[in-house]
Amino acid sequence: MVTPLSAQTIALVKATVPALVQHGTTITAVMYDRLLRDDHIRKLFNHANQGEGGGQVHALAAAILGYAQNIENLGALAPVVERISQKHIGYHILPEHYPYVATALLGAIKEVLGDAATDEILEAWGEAYWFLAEVLKAREVVIRDEIEHSSGGWTGWRSFVVADRIRESSVITSFILSPLDGGPVIRHKPGQYLTFRLDAPGQPDLKRNYSISCGPNDDHYRISVKREADGHGGSRYFHDDVQIGDVVETTPPAGDFFLEESPQRPVILLSGGVGLTPMISMVEAIAADHPDVEAHYIHGTMSSATHAMDTHVRATAEGHGNIAVATFYSQPRACDVPGETHDVSGFVTTEWLAENTPLHDADIYLCGPKPFLRAFVSGLALAGVPSDRIHYEFFGPADGLIGT
Repeated sequence: MVTPLSAQTIALVKATVPALVQHGTTITAVMYDRLLRDDHIRKLFNHANQGEGGGQVHALAAAILGYAQNIENLGALAPVVERISQKHIGYHILPEHYPYVATALLGAIKEVLGDAATDEILEAWGEAYWFLAEVLKAREVVIRDEIEHSSGGWTGWRSFVVADRIRESSVITSFILSPLDGGPVIRHKPGQYLTFRLDAPGQPDLKRNYSISCGPNDDHYRISVKREADGHGGSRYFHDDVQIGDVVETTPPAGDFFLEESPQRPVILLSGGVGLTPMISMVEAIAADHPDVEAHYIHGTMSSATHAMDTHVRATAEGHGNIAVATFYSQPRACDVPGETHDVSGFVTTEWLAENTPLHDADIYLCGPKPFLRAFVSGLALAGVPSDRIHYEFFGPADGLIGT
């Protein structure tokens, strides 16, 4: 049982909200600088998201501010708690790591706020941190227990052999991963990701998340990786170095973005670019397990050169009989012909969705770059779609106490 926060602590934490609005990003940047001085902790991080300009600094600043603003209404933080807990499962964050974060966070608050960070303020934030830490640790215990007691489940890092690699487009390659120990794998929830610890040259303990791009099964996973021109090593490593027969390490599937286990209404899957990866997992799951569910899969990409797995998706949809597929090309090549290589030239719009899908009667799952999500999350809300029917995932750092 987590000890409730005292009234004094609640009042003192809420009193720091203006300072967090003004200095939150600086505090989190200093916190990471302090935290990463410890080599043991440094190895836990995805360093692509760290540093002053990294997205994780801003994401964590927003999470801390949200915690302070909602400290009297912690129910509002439930989605954030779940997201952080899932990230911690992926990165194998354990209870013994939490004290390092406490020390770094409180030290950063003192360093940035100076004399304004009184002993009272620091004591209140210490109490608030450990309250939330206990909530997170309790949730992580439950998640780990569920994984370990499921067929094919495991804890920590497990070795997988690359059974096959498939070039899907000019920028995306798929990797089929089978357990090196020959055992089964836990059946993931369609939409979840794997977290990899990669042995890339010059980048020891490189960590990256990649969505699982196949439906749940007992013997393998598939990830489909886009080669990022300005990537930080993960995508380049997979594309340039990982070959059939190589071994990679991953923790169990994690993530709070996934297809509902028993869909109660039509499903609309909408993706942009490499955001198709979790959607293909959902398409396969719907085709295999939900024969009566009406589903619409809409995907936007630049052209046939960048379009991955189209033949597979359409064959899967045809086998189901109740899955409609539509593809948009924003920069079609001369050889791309509407009605043949794709359905529509241009960008997906909310207006098109309203005219061609059961938009107001469906659960909508979105995955893609941040501009894509910003446009559709706000556009769907303006179109009158209830917020609890809009589910989304983006590629990049998510809120986290430890960091990702």
